[in-house]
Amino acid sequence: MGLDIRLPIGSLFSIFGVLLIAYGALSDKAIYERSLGININLEWGIVMLLFGAVMLFLGRRGTKI
Repeated sequence: MGLDIRLPIGSLFSIFGVLLIAYGALSDKAIYERSLGININLEWGIVMLLFGAVMLFLGRRGTKI
């Protein structure tokens, strides 16, 4: 069949990762004082974007075979 679940999962994680990266980069630094200055939105946005990119890569590679 032509349905590969990695493509929609990769797209979803990539979109949410980009949104979190943008929010983490553009938000006020004062909101991160409660978390010891750790910009958790930026860090998890990067993780989600990398995971989404890996899923998209694996999905594209799997459909060519």
